[in-house]
Amino acid sequence: MEKTAYIGSTPLTTPDELKQKLGSPNLCLIDTRPAEHFARGQIAGAVHFDLFGVSLIDTSPAPLRAFLAMIQHLLEMRGVGTEKEVVVYEENSGVRAARGLWFLEYFGHPNARVLDGGMRAWREAGFPVSTDPVSPKPSQFKISEKRDLLATADDVLQSLGEKDIAIIDTRSDDEYMGRNIRAARGGAVPGAIHIEWTQNLDASGRYKPVAELRAMYEKLGITPAKEAIPYCQGGYRSAHTYLALRLCGFPKLRNYLGSWGEWGNRLDLPIEKPWEKK
Repeated sequence: MEKTAYIGSTPLTTPDELKQKLGSPNLCLIDTRPAEHFARGQIAGAVHFDLFGVSLIDTSPAPLRAFLAMIQHLLEMRGVGTEKEVVVYEENSGVRAARGLWFLEYFGHPNARVLDGGMRAWREAGFPVSTDPVSPKPSQFKISEKRDLLATADDVLQSLGEKDIAIIDTRSDDEYMGRNIRAARGGAVPGAIHIEWTQNLDASGRYKPVAELRAMYEKLGITPAKEAIPYCQGGYRSAHTYLALRLCGFPKLRNYLGSWGEWGNRLDLPIEKPWEKK
């Protein structure tokens, strides 16, 4: 199988590793938590960029290009450049940070990581919290898009029924079973394997050990021999599973950016109703 060209090494970093880099001009630190959390205290030198709510529900070429150009610009306004290491974090190892990491890897950033355990782990390590936020200094982010890390609705449609492709529904049980319908239709992508994104984390809010993650996914038939395409409602929780499988060494991974916000609202796309199988 052709291997996806991930540029960075491990996509996680620890509080101890980050502490040693604070103050370096070669570090760009991004706090992705809600603004009110950032205002109450952040890691020294961090700039704020809450990625939540910035979604795309049409992955056809023109809207996709416009959306990604907007994200690139917003990252540049936070000081992201290819010459700096970028570390994103939130309260724990959550979906905001994972989505930030996915965007950075999609754009070809060579050195991007998530702070595993987030702000909670930082505090538990006894490291200081700042209440003196810095102003971001815009940079130029020379991107090299990795199209093989992104799935559109057409990509997912063409993948249906392929034995060497695992489509993964990372939403809640209520969404998957149609008890919480957040689009024109309830249901799931046909053939999708359901495993909620929260299963990637341990009780401390960090990613589970790689061996545990691998065993969990392999039990469901999701193995590195297959291409994996996670989705959720808006590409957040699926980015979290993207990162979990990235840790497991999956060679082929694509995040369905439009997710159910697109698929469930397009009446021309097929769905299945998992609750009817019970």
